[in-house]
Amino acid sequence: MTHPIPVTLLTGFLGAGKTTILNHLLHDPSAGRVAVVVNEFGEAGLDHDLIEEAAEDVVLMPAGCICCTIRGDLTRTLISLLARRTRGELPFDRVVIEATGLADPGPIHHTLLVDRVLAPNFALDGIVTAVDAVLGTSTLQRHEEAQTQVAMADRIVLTKCDLADNATIKALAARLDQLNPGARRITANKGAVPSGELFGIGALRRSIEPDHALNWLAAPAPAADPLAGLSGMTLPKKDPILDLAAPSHHASDDRIATASITIDEPIPAQVFDFWLDTLISLRGPDILRMKGIVHIEDVPKPFVFHGVQHIFEPPVPLESWPDGNLTSRVVVIARDISKADLEESLSVLHMRPKQGDDAGGLSEHSLPTP
Repeated sequence: MTHPIPVTLLTGFLGAGKTTILNHLLHDPSAGRVAVVVNEFGEAGLDHDLIEEAAEDVVLMPAGCICCTIRGDLTRTLISLLARRTRGELPFDRVVIEATGLADPGPIHHTLLVDRVLAPNFALDGIVTAVDAVLGTSTLQRHEEAQTQVAMADRIVLTKCDLADNATIKALAARLDQLNPGARRITANKGAVPSGELFGIGALRRSIEPDHALNWLAAPAPAADPLAGLSGMTLPKKDPILDLAAPSHHASDDRIATASITIDEPIPAQVFDFWLDTLISLRGPDILRMKGIVHIEDVPKPFVFHGVQHIFEPPVPLESWPDGNLTSRVVVIARDISKADLEESLSVLHMRPKQGDDAGGLSEHSLPTP
């Protein structure tokens, strides 16, 4: 069986230092054979001359924002790379896509997952976001694009820390805690980051080890759940899901919230499907990212699941999960939904069907599909 080629998406707002990270990565022998897709934005594009000197296996996309041209240029570029690899002209083991400073990672994830040619051959391994330690706090305060990039990250690389004082770095850390407390943070050494910190991040593969899956999930400690132990499918007076139909109102710099939950007992499939399907149907466009390790009743092993907005990757069973550990963990990062509303929505997963109800079963088809 041929395994999909792992794809790392390198994001970060304008001036965050993505190109410097990429150039160091291409000079790192431990990175292996990497094909790079870079993107220019307008006339003030990437310093692609440096990148071309660092490696021959580089594809420069035409000028234009990767978000705007993704359905065309990115797809054609990756298909061309794949064809050259198949013919033996361009051997590589992975792809790094450097997005523009204004790019939303969501459409790139969608394209890799739903395109009929790309989906069987490429798989998103992780989203790495560069953040300028000097200007990061003010950038996140002013630009929604930067907030989204941080919120969706698996890894956050802090750049220019040698130019920032302790108070500035401390303020930035507090802001990152608000947007994405679960993403691992790495400090770049003048742009250099070990390739091992950026590759092999994803957990959606059958050979994944339990410790890796838990590190990938990196769920922050959940708040005390007022509905723990609730039995029956009757919702409380304040409906924790249907209440989400109306967007919450936030200040412009506080639109993104993260919530998580842990559940000690296996979840009935009926409950999980009800929660997920309803949340996605009501607020799918506002779900920046959702991931979890879920134990379903009468299913011997837990599943890893991951989605962006309404697009979900097929769930993967954790075959090596130890017997006796039945705790489920779910993390949701959303825009324009308050943390309190997210936590109330997650509380539905504590519910249990009334005796005699058919709980059904969990399969790939019970999750939203492209």
